[in-house]
Amino acid sequence: MYRFLLTPRWWGINIFVVLAIPFCVFMGSWQLGRFEDRVEDHRAAPGQSAAARASEARPLAELLPVTKDTSGKRAEATGRYAEQFLVPERKLDGERGFYVLNLLRTDDGPALPVVRGWLPGEPGRTEVPAAPDGEVTVTGALQASESPGSDGARTAGGLPAGQLGMISAATLVNLVPHDLHNAWVTLDRADGGMTPVPAAAPQNTGLDLKAFQNLGYTGEWFVFAGFVVFMWFRLLRRETEALRDAALGIPEDSAATAPADAPAASRAAGPGGPRHPEPASRAVDQDAGSAPV
Repeated sequence: MYRFLLTPRWWGINIFVVLAIPFCVFMGSWQLGRFEDRVEDHRAAPGQSAAARASEARPLAELLPVTKDTSGKRAEATGRYAEQFLVPERKLDGERGFYVLNLLRTDDGPALPVVRGWLPGEPGRTEVPAAPDGEVTVTGALQASESPGSDGARTAGGLPAGQLGMISAATLVNLVPHDLHNAWVTLDRADGGMTPVPAAAPQNTGLDLKAFQNLGYTGEWFVFAGFVVFMWFRLLRRETEALRDAALGIPEDSAATAPADAPAASRAAGPGGPRHPEPASRAVDQDAGSAPV
């Protein structure tokens, strides 16, 4: 009865099932592994941040480009402060304020965006301390350029001149005439009485929305695997029932139509066999003749 499994059609179905199930299981396991990695990063983040703050500062060039391992490390660079920008709508300890960012022009490479500190209030309404003059050496936590998904980043336009919605080389490249590092530094000790901005966790780590998306994708892939198995058994059952009916001489359509048509036919026939309905005109005459005068 199951010889139909060797037909070309079923060969195609079987090959698809054999390939689809391991693929779904692999993808589900991979997404689960991504979620577990983010959980581990979240647990290890406090210790790594403390170790990074206590570590000795290294030259900026040794830590570039910014990776998951170098993000948050203490970097050191020497140069002169140049253009200044304000980054609005940034919260610190639940209070709304803004960052004060200056470009540090170095002698041996592109300019480095440096967040000198945080101030409460609104840009333009709060006095901003001037940047130190002359050559300075800055030390702070190295950070990767922000992206639209970064916490506090603003992608909508409409900001006044001298303000930034997102700290990134892609945002600054059209505002300044010189090359820029694809990174920025937040000072360990803010100058001018400002509050230092703590380093953020590296992107794609921690229990953020993307982490729980990985967990959701895990469930989806395992559901897909179960659905493939379910559909294979359903097709097998339908094929088996069709072959059994054919062996018994039952046409495919008769099994579906006979039960519904039989009761109607028997009611029309009645106990004495089929009867033809009387013409409507004759029935009307009989009613008229029998009606009382």
